[in-house]
Amino acid sequence: MNRYKLISIILFLYLSTILASSIGPAMITTQVTQVKIGIDGLTHAHVHGLLSNIGKANSPMTIVGIAESNKELAMRLSKQYGFDINIVYNTIEEMIEATNPQGVMAFNSIYAHLSTVEACAPKGIHVMVEKPLAVNSEHAQKMATLSRQHKILLLTNYETTWYASNHKAYEKAQDKSTIGDIRKVIVCDGHEGPKEIGCSSEFLDWLCDPVLNGGGAVVDFGCYGANLMTWLMKNQRPTSVSATLQQMKPDIYPNIDDEATIILTYPKAQAIIQASWNWPFSRKDIEIYGANGYVKAPDDNNIIYRPSKSQKEELLPCSHMHEPYDNPFSYFAAAIRGDITVDKSELSSLENNMIVVEILDAAKQSAKTGKVINF
Repeated sequence: MNRYKLISIILFLYLSTILASSIGPAMITTQVTQVKIGIDGLTHAHVHGLLSNIGKANSPMTIVGIAESNKELAMRLSKQYGFDINIVYNTIEEMIEATNPQGVMAFNSIYAHLSTVEACAPKGIHVMVEKPLAVNSEHAQKMATLSRQHKILLLTNYETTWYASNHKAYEKAQDKSTIGDIRKVIVCDGHEGPKEIGCSSEFLDWLCDPVLNGGGAVVDFGCYGANLMTWLMKNQRPTSVSATLQQMKPDIYPNIDDEATIILTYPKAQAIIQASWNWPFSRKDIEIYGANGYVKAPDDNNIIYRPSKSQKEELLPCSHMHEPYDNPFSYFAAAIRGDITVDKSELSSLENNMIVVEILDAAKQSAKTGKVINF
């Protein structure tokens, strides 16, 4: 190598170092590959959260196809969110064949979750359903068998999974040096009622059907408490389940319950799940009482914490969850890409949600028979 060439190389390396330091790490970005996602159904109101991400450059996923037989609904949402009506197909089978998605998110009835998995699993397509996993344990077992046989992800989405307050409360509750062993948990979820808050007719058609939804408030909001308690107990099944279901508004909801209270017992703990379509306003909160103190999550961003009798109650703001643990879309996409591994004890996991469905089945049986259901 001659001396001029050597000088040129040294100069090039020196200038490259100067340029890199002037850019800094903040200006260096990594382009994350968007995951190809299909949607099965548009009738569940939670689909609006996904559709509102269409066209955003930083979205973790791109919508390649939609299965929806209600063309009037599809056209209405197409105009609202700007997706091409030509990506809408009558059936999930047609959508999969035409678009080859990596994952499918189900926004159909709870009863239809099984058919979503039956269509996707044999083709190796991952699935995320809206809560709860299934209408009953029979459906849940079939779905679990298919997902394991074909090695796909089968996740369940709850709004409360992405609450920073719930994760901070969990952290405090699991630290035995703070509130002590968990003794009692109270979970309150619901709103004034789906008709009262203006849910669409397409949503109400199956939400108020005891077959398609699996029940009323007991399923719609009882699943939140069952999911959170199973998480707190690290997938331990309860020793017993008892429940009382009521129809406070039979003129509005003639075929299903609108009020539910579920009691779960464990060897040294108890949970009271209050699921209702009769609250004066929407709520999703949890109170965790230990042997020494308590921690409460009254909303998604704050906890109320009192570790012992000798200490005062504190209101502690919570930092937002970091991506991809801050929303279901980033989480599902990251799991499909293999960027994260879904632990069996996580809120979205199949293992947790199999127990949730088992609890809901037992709650409905208890209410029907007037007996405590022992596991």
